[in-house]
Amino acid sequence: MSPHRRSLRFWSGAVTAALALTVTTVGQASAADVNNARNAGFESGLSDWTCSAGSGTTVSSPVRTGTAALQATPSGQDNARCAQTVRVKPNSTYTLGAWVRGGYAYLGVTGTGTTDVSTWTPDSSSWKQLSTSFTTGSSTTSVTVYTHGWYGQSAYYADDVSVFGPDGGGGTDPGPTIPSAPGGLNVSGTTSSSVSLAWNAVSGATGYTVYRDGTKVTAVSGTSATVTGLAASTSYSFQVTATNGAGESPKSAAVTGTTNKPNGPGPALPKHAVTGYWQNFDNGATVQKLADVQEQYDIIAVAFADATSTPGAVTFNLDSAGLGGYTVDQFKADIRAKQAAGKKVIVSVGGERGTVAVNDAASAANFASSVYSVMQTYGFDGVDIDLENGLNATYMTQALRSLSAKAGSSLIITMAPQTIDMQSTSNSYFQTALNIKDILTVVNMQYYNSGSMLGCDGKVYSQGSVDFLTALACIQLEGGLAPSQVGLGLPASTRGAGSGYVSPTVVNNALDCLAKGTGCGSFKPPRTYPGLRGAMTWSTNWDATAGNAWSNAVGPHVHGLP
Repeated sequence: MSPHRRSLRFWSGAVTAALALTVTTVGQASAADVNNARNAGFESGLSDWTCSAGSGTTVSSPVRTGTAALQATPSGQDNARCAQTVRVKPNSTYTLGAWVRGGYAYLGVTGTGTTDVSTWTPDSSSWKQLSTSFTTGSSTTSVTVYTHGWYGQSAYYADDVSVFGPDGGGGTDPGPTIPSAPGGLNVSGTTSSSVSLAWNAVSGATGYTVYRDGTKVTAVSGTSATVTGLAASTSYSFQVTATNGAGESPKSAAVTGTTNKPNGPGPALPKHAVTGYWQNFDNGATVQKLADVQEQYDIIAVAFADATSTPGAVTFNLDSAGLGGYTVDQFKADIRAKQAAGKKVIVSVGGERGTVAVNDAASAANFASSVYSVMQTYGFDGVDIDLENGLNATYMTQALRSLSAKAGSSLIITMAPQTIDMQSTSNSYFQTALNIKDILTVVNMQYYNSGSMLGCDGKVYSQGSVDFLTALACIQLEGGLAPSQVGLGLPASTRGAGSGYVSPTVVNNALDCLAKGTGCGSFKPPRTYPGLRGAMTWSTNWDATAGNAWSNAVGPHVHGLP
């Protein structure tokens, strides 16, 4: 994570032009509106639909409602465009919607006579609603509604297409009405990091949205959900709404759920936490013993574990000579002292030069067993995944779940992916984070040593600004991670990374923008995330070299978040 430990990987911003689309405010159907789309749920195959280059078909699974859905597969220079001509009335406003999943999916309309609109979403493993609105021109009596994927991406699925508005003469589906608020919300179970909820079904609802402390955390199709990634011994307020094509119901009455006490040593991790990497080597930064690590750090990641000759296995070797004669016994005692002070001390696996590979069942088992052995030997609270040379989501998931089974619910798991690793939920790092969401503590993405990247709004942002931090964090926050599982990783000084250093003021502004909606740049998040976990830095050593400027400014700010 320093210039001596970090690779500089860059991502071209040239994709922006291809992905730039118009997103408009979503409207809701009125009581007199009808769905003007025909065969909107693909129950009659591809009747009324035309798909380019034979790219479309109907499937019986996955479907959102009914018995069929569209599957369309991009190939070569074809983006799997499926379209329908829909009759409309002139000078009228319509709400266009569809539910999609799978690969990149786009929804749009042409021939409106005014402004043609479209919207899109990155790949998703669950059904996600796309919606936008348009107004027809004075002589417009028909429009073309379409879906399509993206070149080189996997197949997308679409279901329940709707064009709600005045009857244009071709639609037969009446517009739904907004459902009532769910009743009977109750807490059905708790762990040290999760709260399970259940509620009564609502007539006409096609889904439900769960809110924690006023912030949307998940959407489900059934009448129960488990909210994960929570701090131990902490109370949270929960509400639920019912949804369908017409919109979202009022929120239910609130219930309070309190997580269990942790089973591990020391107090629970605070709601907002600061992570710092401690260098087990001398690279010119201030050499520290673990006892010297600044008080503001709540999670101390010891960098790094070492690979062994056994595939997937790691060990830890304290660099006593490089650290001025620091002994193993002193190191272990310092770990216990930090834990007694409420800190978590974990071992980090990877770094730029890390060569650990977990790519099959055997190496996954070796990883879990060896990390657990290191934890027992030194007293570590958990593990940090900082693999910068590739990660297999299937087997890393398997390894971390095996480790969790050995270590128990007090296990701390953090991740430090590079920016490119978290651009899409299809990336291996992102997949792994979502796969272990119920046992994951926090993802502290490295917002440095990076080229320009896409934000959650499809625009390209360059490192070194508030917008770069907030627009990229938004991808994780809207892509499935809980706010408590998202942190901002920055270098502690200009010497801590090859590029991407920003002042602590910029870090604090980004935290405020995400948590409170203040201090933003040109990018404004779609909502606030008061449960945002906090921030991370490379490293406590470089922070000390710079007079602790980073931790003295960012630490109190993180701990003072709402």
